[in-house]
Amino acid sequence: MIEPQLDVASDSVKEGVSPLQGSSPLDLQGIRLVLFDLDGTLVDSVGDLAWCGNAMRERLGLPVHDEQAARSWVGNGLERFVKRVLTGEMDAEPVADLYERGLEIFRELYAAHASDRSALYPGVIETLQRLSTKDLKLGCVTNKPEPFTSRLITEMGLDSYFELVVAGNTTARKKPDPMPLHYAADHFGLEYDRCLMVGDSSNDVVAARAAGFAIVCVPYGYNHGQDIRHSNPDLVVENLTLLADLFS
Repeated sequence: MIEPQLDVASDSVKEGVSPLQGSSPLDLQGIRLVLFDLDGTLVDSVGDLAWCGNAMRERLGLPVHDEQAARSWVGNGLERFVKRVLTGEMDAEPVADLYERGLEIFRELYAAHASDRSALYPGVIETLQRLSTKDLKLGCVTNKPEPFTSRLITEMGLDSYFELVVAGNTTARKKPDPMPLHYAADHFGLEYDRCLMVGDSSNDVVAARAAGFAIVCVPYGYNHGQDIRHSNPDLVVENLTLLADLFS
């Protein structure tokens, strides 16, 4: 049960906003860069990922999975997702030849079907519109590789809001490594303590902590079936519009 209490730059209680027990109030007034994760934070993309994963398995002569299984497999990049679809396990390694064939098939399928079944989460456009009127830089940092990242962002109508997109192959390392977050902050010439990461998974929390960023999470995304509060972000917001409220 979420306790709707928080004092952030005001004395008001914010319904649907949950600080972690023992954490200090998060001061968003000094933030100048807000980076958003993509899958599970802005876009519910599991429908397309699951469909492409099952279509890949069919081409390989393998039985399909329940589509809901894919929800716990998203994260850690496209390559790891393909391995999970092939093995049905989080960390198992498929036979090398099977993986190479599967990855090629999956990339082909996903290039053609990245947004057929995907949808924005409630409040995403409103939030980005409101934040774009503030003295803020907005960007996206995802483990999804190019060209899939830019295509999904464009097809979801998000491209006009981001001044920078850092995909899974933009830097040498992906989240939970802090490198992509530092890359974005350095691009804008901002100190790390003036930056905020918004995500849905433990990867986002670990990356933000290592980068020296503040971290706000949503509870509805893809965190391998675990409650994101257990990862101790600075703040959990039930809807992204509540994040925009905190910048008001």
